[in-house]
Amino acid sequence: MQCKGFLFDLDGTLVNSLPAVERAWCNWADRFGIAHDDVLNFIHGKQAITSLRHFMAGSSEAEIAAEFTRLEEIEASDTDGITPLPGAIELLNHLDASGIPWAIVTSGSVPVAHARHGATGLPTPKVFVTAEQVKRGKPEPDAYLLGAKLLGLPAEECVVVEDAAAGVLSGLAAGCHVIAVNVPPDAPRLDEVDFVLTRLDALVVAKQSDGTVNVTLKA
Repeated sequence: MQCKGFLFDLDGTLVNSLPAVERAWCNWADRFGIAHDDVLNFIHGKQAITSLRHFMAGSSEAEIAAEFTRLEEIEASDTDGITPLPGAIELLNHLDASGIPWAIVTSGSVPVAHARHGATGLPTPKVFVTAEQVKRGKPEPDAYLLGAKLLGLPAEECVVVEDAAAGVLSGLAAGCHVIAVNVPPDAPRLDEVDFVLTRLDALVVAKQSDGTVNVTLKA
């Protein structure tokens, strides 16, 4: 597969934040008497406000906003157990050393995303797209279209790297190439992605003299 830039999701793709995510959302579910599985099966890859509106249907926007603020404060302050995923730091350092453009495009808000990114020692991207910057979150294409635009590249010349079904759909809707990493096997349209991986260190990335980036898998 060939591209000119990378657009990475954050949670579950570059960092393992699952313990913190599940702690925050399970505690929230307990407050509202909602089954943990119902919440955890819905939230991944989506903006928090989208999930809150789903589970708080009938509540006022003020009530939902208050819950969002409370949840955001909890998630931004709880980085216990958050670690970089295998191969993430090495891949990003390689992209930087090779002069290959890359961005982080997350459904998380600024406080949550920057707290989790900062807890892992990942390189800092020049482009960091968060929930506040788009009107429509994943699975809509807005976030990845914005990420490509900020990199100065057409979406079709970017590859989205995602772990969530909603993110895969977002990347495909944006017209990007897509690499799925630990995406559930029953996720829709998984047969349309370029690669299906379990680890980022399975990728071999090489920049050519014309700026095109060849992406292959280790033998």
